[in-house]
Amino acid sequence: MQIKKFSRSSHHAMAELNITPLLDLAFVLLVIFIITTTPVVNDLDLELPKAGNRPKDPPKKVNYVTIDTAGKIFLNKLEVDLPSLQTEMIELRKKDPDLNVTLRGDSKAKYERIVEVMDILQLCNIAKVNLATDPADK
Repeated sequence: MQIKKFSRSSHHAMAELNITPLLDLAFVLLVIFIITTTPVVNDLDLELPKAGNRPKDPPKKVNYVTIDTAGKIFLNKLEVDLPSLQTEMIELRKKDPDLNVTLRGDSKAKYERIVEVMDILQLCNIAKVNLATDPADK
């Protein structure tokens, strides 16, 4: 019985295995496992220090800026215009760096007027501005 011998040239392509798709799949699976695995953060048993239970100090004084239906501006019940509101707010800010302002606008007041007042408060670097609302009836 004679065994046929095949030339190497015909099977040379079979000898080289292309593993590029296999490596791509391995790297994709590795990335998926890295992303989906959450790191263990609380692996140590610690007794954290206790924080003070002291309540925050209330603001020194709340200043009210009110806008009525006619568009008039009031600072703590005194009528002011926009330029004088800005100068008053700057003076109040100098006295109290942690100035707290509550903006009260009538529901029928023009939105543009409220935005003008908010722009003035922002120009004066007043960070604590609250908008007053009435609670909704249930």
